[in-house]
Amino acid sequence: MVNVDISELFREKDFLKICAPMVRYSKLPFRVLARRYGCDLCYTPMIMADSFVQSAKARSNEFTTCTDDEPLIVQFAAHTVADFVNAAEIVSPLCDGVDLNCGCPQRWAMKEGYGAHLLTKPELIRDMVLQVRNRVSERFAVSVKIRLLDEDRKTIELARSLEAAGVTFLTLHARTTQERHSPIHEDSLREVCQSLHVPLVANGDVKSLQGATRLYMETGCKGMMAARGMLENPAMFLGNSSTPLACIQDWVNISLDLGAIFNCFHHHLVFMMEHILPKDGRRVFNCLKTKTDVLDFLRENYNITYIPGESGLSAESDVITCNESSDRENNSTGSFFTSSIQKYEVQDDVLDSLGGLYD
Repeated sequence: MVNVDISELFREKDFLKICAPMVRYSKLPFRVLARRYGCDLCYTPMIMADSFVQSAKARSNEFTTCTDDEPLIVQFAAHTVADFVNAAEIVSPLCDGVDLNCGCPQRWAMKEGYGAHLLTKPELIRDMVLQVRNRVSERFAVSVKIRLLDEDRKTIELARSLEAAGVTFLTLHARTTQERHSPIHEDSLREVCQSLHVPLVANGDVKSLQGATRLYMETGCKGMMAARGMLENPAMFLGNSSTPLACIQDWVNISLDLGAIFNCFHHHLVFMMEHILPKDGRRVFNCLKTKTDVLDFLRENYNITYIPGESGLSAESDVITCNESSDRENNSTGSFFTSSIQKYEVQDDVLDSLGGLYD
């Protein structure tokens, strides 16, 4: 696969429409759908870099792509230079850039030294960027997703140091680590954006094309990253106020052609149909337990049926996994992968717990 030049992509448009990294949700089938409905750039879910480097099983489980899956940024959680650099080198033939997650405020991330905890170690973040920049091609994008610090001055200092280290662009979630549902700080976005030469992507409260356009006009940010808004309406960047039925039909075909597991297939539909179904209908639909039940519901209520092969994709012939070997491979799946992700994956329904992450 030939890397797309992300820098050139930013130069081509007023602002890029971006699908955010979302745990369990921004996987291959959803990225394919998002691009068909106006997204310019998509992210993978956050991947634990140590697991990705150490284990072929983790690489296979956590990352898949296809030839239609571009441009693509792979986001990693890492707290050592070696893990981030090695993960970037392994995945670089299959994507267009990597992103370091320095914004996740979840307790487990902070406790383990990942995500927003890294904001207390600006030199470490800078070293991670520098080393990746030195080890992969100049065309390959390196970015960092951060949150606001307690003073704009400190955020600007961090952003400028990362610009000097060689980031292609930065993403700023315009809330502090302590803030969850409060309005974003648009003035801070504007100040940070004006202090940089590299593009700044705005994240937080982007839930419609109209809102994204307004935020671009107010702040000058060259990218608008949507999370919860994309889950509820993958066609939001085309100007749709709710998910069109054609988009739901496409999701059914794409996800099932690509072999999505039931929870992924169903949970996305729960989000997409939140503003379409009446209350009683949501109560029924959200509790369905099998693919057959979901397809029967969609056929009977919306004349939506699964048409095998209609998406133009196939799990057997189109899905690409990361088969690159690693010098650090030791048949371990990494401490976090074994102790936390496996526990997390057995939860039957995590919609409520994840919803707050994507506002």
